[in-house]
Amino acid sequence: MPRGTFPPFEIDWSDDEPCYVISIAARLVGMHQQSLRYYERAGLVEPKRTPGGIRMYSNSDIAKIRQAQGLIDELGVNLAGVDIIIRMSMQITLLQQQLATTTAELDRLRGTRLPAPYTPRD
Repeated sequence: MPRGTFPPFEIDWSDDEPCYVISIAARLVGMHQQSLRYYERAGLVEPKRTPGGIRMYSNSDIAKIRQAQGLIDELGVNLAGVDIIIRMSMQITLLQQQLATTTAELDRLRGTRLPAPYTPRD
């Protein structure tokens, strides 16, 4: 490899991989660190902790915080309402996945032919 060139470098972060300390997470969502701590106490997010106790936020935590911000700022929903909306949204997503799986299984079963029922002759 010629000098000065580097192999492609990609990081495939899972959405649940904790990768942001609280100061960076606060900047990403545009709020104070204390607000993030309050969201944690309210149960809206559960950042992972390092062995030393440092909060680490994932991309899904950031997305959840942004969703909460939108509900609060645009619709005037309180934190209890935000919690309910987020939980219901997650439940709907899960049910949609289950419906898709069940529909695929039903389609597969409809494609199989069963033998004709046996009718004895006297």
